[in-house]
Amino acid sequence: MSTTPSTSSTLSPAGAPRGPRTGAPPDPLADPPTIEGVPLTSYRLPHWFLWAALGAAFILVGGVGLLASWSPAAILALTAVAWVVGATAVSWFKEGERWGRNTLATSLVYLAFALVMVPLVSLIWMVLSGGAARFGPEFLLTNMRGADESNGGFYHGIVGTLQITGIASAISIPLGLFTAIFLVEYNGGWVARAVTFLVDVMTGIPSIVAGLFAYSVFLTLAGPRYQAGIIGAVALSVLMTPVVIRGVEEMLKLVPNDLREASYALGVPKWLTIVKVVLRTAVAGITTSVMIAIARVIGETAPLLITVGLTMRTNTNPLEGSMSTLPVLVYDQYSRGEAAAMERAWAGALTLILLVMLLNLAARLISKRFSPKGKR
Repeated sequence: MSTTPSTSSTLSPAGAPRGPRTGAPPDPLADPPTIEGVPLTSYRLPHWFLWAALGAAFILVGGVGLLASWSPAAILALTAVAWVVGATAVSWFKEGERWGRNTLATSLVYLAFALVMVPLVSLIWMVLSGGAARFGPEFLLTNMRGADESNGGFYHGIVGTLQITGIASAISIPLGLFTAIFLVEYNGGWVARAVTFLVDVMTGIPSIVAGLFAYSVFLTLAGPRYQAGIIGAVALSVLMTPVVIRGVEEMLKLVPNDLREASYALGVPKWLTIVKVVLRTAVAGITTSVMIAIARVIGETAPLLITVGLTMRTNTNPLEGSMSTLPVLVYDQYSRGEAAAMERAWAGALTLILLVMLLNLAARLISKRFSPKGKR
């Protein structure tokens, strides 16, 4: 006589577990159905478990911290530790070792993301709170000539920053792009290895050394005490070029060889394949690499102090006379220590951040315009 195993739930005709049809949604915390004590399905905690564990850890540690007069930093640090340990322990006990390890990794990833966001949010908050009072149309459209505590802007610094960074980009982007194409597409042998080694060395050059190099080059050509925007642009291009080369090189390596071979099979010459296939496929990554290089140099101060100097008037001629840039102006105003100067320094930092964001947005739009249709 055969016996039917006892079950804690009814089974569907297909053999899947099914609870009684009561019309109520299943309880996510209920034990799974079993046959002779063996679970039919693995137990899973609800999707909101991690956030509930975080709230519980914060309430528990925060309450103890308030009673013990802990600092906010200590409360947050201990909350994070309690959250990771507690959530992992509960998951390990309820879901098993495999899901416990997954919960540990997931909580550590979330914690790492939060730690990365803390300095970024703090920086943005400090810049906004310090520069919002002075930032405005008057600040953006006036210079510091004849300024007092109540007025004065960084228009001359904005013009100088755009001009010097633009000239440096005009030097570095073509040079870096063609060098990266040579390294990836033409397999230059020992020459390519030598260029790669030099690029790696140049990547780590201190910015002050680049400024001294550019100043010494123009010193032999134009004489001593010669400062101009073009010298600062050359100094920035020394810092910018290796970043462009490395970034573009990695982006070109990501282009599948199948695209190149298909183009060659159609009889397209190599140079046209590079222009029409390789570069268009990698244009988004190339744009990102260029923007990283621009962001690397647009905030440089030391080389521009040597090569460009500082002036309170607007100079639009990069070939003659000192010019002002936003980083140098921020440094100059911050070093004065006065309340009005500190406000101008923070407003200049805010302007620099917004300028980088606008350049990044423009570069994204350009890359989207020239990218292949499938990647737009």
